[in-house]
Amino acid sequence: MNEPTPTTIRWEQDGTGVVTLVLDDPAHSANTMNAAFRASLTAVADRLEAERDGVRGVIITSAKKTFFAGADLHDLLSAHPGDARRVFDSSMAVKRDLRRIETLGVPVVAALGGTALGGGLEIALACHHRVALDDPDIRFGLPEVTLGLLPGGGGVVRAVRLLGITDALLTVLLEGRRHTPHRALEAGLVHELAAGAEDLSARARAFIDAHPESRQPWDEKGYRVPGGTPSTPAFAANLPAFPASLRKQLGGAPCPAPRNILAAAVEGAQVDFATAQTIEARYFTELVTGPTAKNMIQAFFFDLRAVNAGRSRPDGPGPRTVRRTAVLGAGMMGAGIAHSCARAGIEVVLKDVSREAAERGKAHCAALLEKAVARGRTTEAERDALLARITPTADPADLAGCDAVIEAVFEDPDLKHRVFREIEDVVAPDALLCSNTSTLPISLLAEGVERPADFVGLHFFSPVDKMPLVEVVKGARTGDEALARTFDLVRQIRKTPIVVNDGRGFFTSRVIGQFLDEGVAMVGEGLDPASVEQAAAQAGYPAKVLSLVDELTLTLPRRIRKEARRAVEAAGGVWLEHPAETVIDRMVDEFGRTGRNGGAGFYDYEAPEDGGEGRARGAGDGRGGHRGGRRAGLWPGLREHFGKPGAAIPFEDMKERMLFSEALDAVRCLQEGVLTSVADANIGSLLGIGFPAWTGGVLQYVNGYPGGPRGFLARAEELQERYGDRFAPPELLREKAERGETFTDGPGDRAERGRADYRAEHGPGD
Repeated sequence: MNEPTPTTIRWEQDGTGVVTLVLDDPAHSANTMNAAFRASLTAVADRLEAERDGVRGVIITSAKKTFFAGADLHDLLSAHPGDARRVFDSSMAVKRDLRRIETLGVPVVAALGGTALGGGLEIALACHHRVALDDPDIRFGLPEVTLGLLPGGGGVVRAVRLLGITDALLTVLLEGRRHTPHRALEAGLVHELAAGAEDLSARARAFIDAHPESRQPWDEKGYRVPGGTPSTPAFAANLPAFPASLRKQLGGAPCPAPRNILAAAVEGAQVDFATAQTIEARYFTELVTGPTAKNMIQAFFFDLRAVNAGRSRPDGPGPRTVRRTAVLGAGMMGAGIAHSCARAGIEVVLKDVSREAAERGKAHCAALLEKAVARGRTTEAERDALLARITPTADPADLAGCDAVIEAVFEDPDLKHRVFREIEDVVAPDALLCSNTSTLPISLLAEGVERPADFVGLHFFSPVDKMPLVEVVKGARTGDEALARTFDLVRQIRKTPIVVNDGRGFFTSRVIGQFLDEGVAMVGEGLDPASVEQAAAQAGYPAKVLSLVDELTLTLPRRIRKEARRAVEAAGGVWLEHPAETVIDRMVDEFGRTGRNGGAGFYDYEAPEDGGEGRARGAGDGRGGHRGGRRAGLWPGLREHFGKPGAAIPFEDMKERMLFSEALDAVRCLQEGVLTSVADANIGSLLGIGFPAWTGGVLQYVNGYPGGPRGFLARAEELQERYGDRFAPPELLREKAERGETFTDGPGDRAERGRADYRAEHGPGD
């Protein structure tokens, strides 16, 4: 029988009757579940059934570096409600073909020489035995939930039958974890590990030799789902905890994927395999044809890939690798930066005003590593090697030869100027000069160095070891060479860089300030603070707005506001007061409540020394108390001092005021040239400042709003009429709405024009 054509699966059969199916899409660098693969899978299943008598076993492997990349996301992104039947039928066709291979009656083995995520792991789960290459860079998992989807190729059904409902949900499905080979082995996703390619093949063949007749565990007579099903009394007693836990985790946010995964897992466990596959396909179809998955696919796949691939990196300069970095300031931020650099293999000199302060910074790195060792994420040898790359010092001479400097001292321009003057003649003559600041204009800070063309803003987010984003800020005189080197440095330390132009607050700090101000303003309007917090949760924010203000302190936004006001008025402008300002001023000046670090803010806090059971501070006039204990609830004085009888607005308005305040300001940033990329805006808002994941980011939220930018414009005008001119639509939004356009990156897009306008005003850099 001739090999099916066209094919993305090569058929290789040896003289013993073992068939090796090699996944190898000739048209793409990675294997995906595109139309060509689906056709090839059907043809291979047909051939295996037709030639079953001559087939002793099947090995599924890949010719690509990655075993299989998963679904064709371009195809999923284009699906709409009218495509529901097509999506459902396509999902069922893949399930049927994998099931035909799974039930041949001969051993089927997955030889996993590379990463298998999503559809790749679904193919592997349809095999009776899974051998994985023992490579720490390989990952296995079903991360569809992170794209607003669920596994549509039988992944939910097989994971539940393999691991049980509880372990399948918590270990694989609901969080989309990506497991290393060893963790996949521990979790039961793979059966054994191989030392190399030859060992991988040998182990796959050894299984076939040892199991001439093989089938899946769930096809054995009398098989029971591990841990039971809803019909099992012990399991049924605990079943209500799952939806309750999920509701608490989501906080009411409109995230349908976890809900559909839970439903598919529980419902599918109660029926036969075929029916369970149909249930999975229906829930999958609902997600694919809905708006949330489109938002998340656009952001977390396409936009993230574009950002990391260097869309905002200048084209001309070639790549450069940093060998030795000086970190100025050994506080929590500086220590975190030093840890990230050392983890990437870079030698780090951690400098502070005293050797003792620098040693404390290194001790912070050691504490982070101890936790990683305890959790099995690194070894003692790796810990020791990383710490050996960090040299604490107070002597500027120790910075000799450093080819990059990252300053992380207090937010004071004079102080930052002093620390750069102290070391600029010591480090390498062309060393990259970076300032970690969240609000101070980079062009202002560059005035304190001799080489402003090599000076760049490098805004890390706290805690540095956990936050994946870095905001790269181009000053008026920053050169393309420095910008490219900074971009490369951020990628070298395995973080995601967005690139923005200079401006007070840049992009992230400026936009998150709108969210915080809007939440505080609603308290000032007399709305119940608990409702304000619930609105933030149901909008999908990972941190409730008033609790976040407390974490950041109430004094920080006030200081930033005063500096911004002085700058505006010095330039001859008029400061537009936000209604949040009065609330913040009263909280600090009248009630002495400055946030969690001060022991009291919008929330009361328990005394740390009481082990969480002590007296809640702030029961009286709001003054005094303890520093940074556990939250004890919203301060009752909020209702007493700010509440107004009968104050109420639609709950949907409360949610959308926060979302719109950030999205509208992001459009302004794009219009003003602070932002030059839609992808940077979306990824920056998601990874840096907690904009709700279901939206796909600040500008994708505009695109995905009912009616698109036109519908968003109409709603913004409605909010403006009800709540004030801060919701006035920017001209760029009106342009998009009138033209029927969405916010996308392209050569003719306003983002490109904004970049050109910025260069025309400030020059191309030195």
